[in-house]
Amino acid sequence: MAQTPKAPWLKYFGDIPAHLDYPDGSMYEAIKDNVIKLKKMNSVAYEFQGKKTTYKTFFNKIEIIGKAYRSAGIEVGDCVTVCMPNTPQGIDSFYALNRIGAIPAMIHPLSAEGEIAFYINTTNSKAVLVVDLFYEKVLEALKRVNHPVKVIVAHIKDELPFPLNMLYPLTVKNKPAPIPKDNENVIDWGDFISAGKKAPALTNAMPKKDDTAVILFSGGTTGTSKGIELTNLNMNALGAQVAANAGFSMEGMRMFSVMPLFHGFGLGVGVHTALQAGATCIVIPQFTIKTYARDVKKYKPNVIVGVPTLYEALLRSEGFDFDLSFLRGMFCGGDSLSVELKKKVDTFLKEHNATIQVREGYGTTECVTASCLTPFDTYRPGSIGIPLSDIYYSIVDPRNDTELPYGEEGEICICGPTVMKGYLNNAEETASTLRRHADGNLWLHTGDLGTMDEDGFVYYKQRMKRLIIVSGINVYPSQVENAIDAHPDVLLSCAIGVPDPYKMHVVKAFVVLRQGVEPSDKIKEEIIEHCRKNISRYGVPKEIEFRDSLPKTLVGKVAYRQLEEEEAAKLKNKEQSK
Repeated sequence: MAQTPKAPWLKYFGDIPAHLDYPDGSMYEAIKDNVIKLKKMNSVAYEFQGKKTTYKTFFNKIEIIGKAYRSAGIEVGDCVTVCMPNTPQGIDSFYALNRIGAIPAMIHPLSAEGEIAFYINTTNSKAVLVVDLFYEKVLEALKRVNHPVKVIVAHIKDELPFPLNMLYPLTVKNKPAPIPKDNENVIDWGDFISAGKKAPALTNAMPKKDDTAVILFSGGTTGTSKGIELTNLNMNALGAQVAANAGFSMEGMRMFSVMPLFHGFGLGVGVHTALQAGATCIVIPQFTIKTYARDVKKYKPNVIVGVPTLYEALLRSEGFDFDLSFLRGMFCGGDSLSVELKKKVDTFLKEHNATIQVREGYGTTECVTASCLTPFDTYRPGSIGIPLSDIYYSIVDPRNDTELPYGEEGEICICGPTVMKGYLNNAEETASTLRRHADGNLWLHTGDLGTMDEDGFVYYKQRMKRLIIVSGINVYPSQVENAIDAHPDVLLSCAIGVPDPYKMHVVKAFVVLRQGVEPSDKIKEEIIEHCRKNISRYGVPKEIEFRDSLPKTLVGKVAYRQLEEEEAAKLKNKEQSK
């Protein structure tokens, strides 16, 4: 009999329930049942570039698109790769596939040909949904796939209101090639929908709560990218947990859905949580600093979710000269939010009449996304908050999985209804990541280091594999970055280890300064002096390189491995030139 894990954080829940009831069925049913109960069928489910779609229309579209996929040969349990930006076709297809018991595999539309081939082969996808701008790349990728795959080509202009739908083609620099008429495996979205309208009605058979509902891919920062199987219960539990722990009712709220559909945060919170709660998704297909202020002013979202990059952009964007009192919640996840960046964002919000603070969350794609969140009314500097309802955290010794005392550093492990089914076709990695502890519970091993205090507040330290070892001493890059980011002229930074003949490795920092600030020896010295005062001498950067920007991964995190590779290449060239 499994023991109930310790939960010292519950005293900070207030009116938030410690335990929730979760839907027994599919993601589609969780949304539809709740919307009917709330009598919100005529409310707006999502808005795209000013075009509004009600829940009633949304469910009608799901039926037609579900029939269209059936007509294209997609059966229960089949996988379809969805290679789309944030557009109605991507969202509609996600739920239409769930409606017919098929499995969407969400990938980035900017993925390289080799990556697309890998995703299709890994999932054995029977079809790919892709936006017209990238369908030729998909056709090239399919040359590396050994089974037949249908390609459904969608067009952004089809979902735009008049007159934008007429003007949109004029704004596209690289025009997509015409859809070939002689390839029966390439289907234009218009023809696809026409087939769906003519097809027989769908049955009422629905997938069960423990069936795989979606496949997302790990970022691959510690090795080969892995397909993560998430169930209907995983997704529905997340939606219920985030809504319950938000600190305000999500019903009727306007969610700024700018995080991408292939990202657990964007899909799980930015879309599914909002729709499950009867809110409205403001679907943003592409985020840019130039359009950020314009879109926030135009759509007045009540809730914004994003990675730290989004909040850095908040500080850099021009045009935020208006009142932000309409904001009810602002959540940050996907990467560590430094104490200093949080301070800057909170100051910005206060200056613009918002009554909220940015709240940091933490999670992994292996539990969909957020599993821990800063409480609505309590903040502890450096903490990622406390676990959500029905989620348990344990800090364990990585060597033997035994739980460590409060305050001691170890691996962060998570237990609860959002923990994944497993890695697709990878029993070995699944067994390594999902482990049954001595308490009888199944725990997700995150590969992240952290601590928990006596009140249950969790503190993320670093990926277990992202360490800089200087003279045998562990240095956590996030601590270095936090110290650097405290400088008022610094926007963001990234610390890596570079080889050193004496200390084995030393710290090098890449720094992006705030707009209008020029690099100087004075700023460099101030940064180093601040580091000397706030972190171990082993963590003080040996070198600082100023840059206009830092490379980002597909999900918006700083691509520190790319910086490491650049430095390794420099060292190799230097040695060869001797």
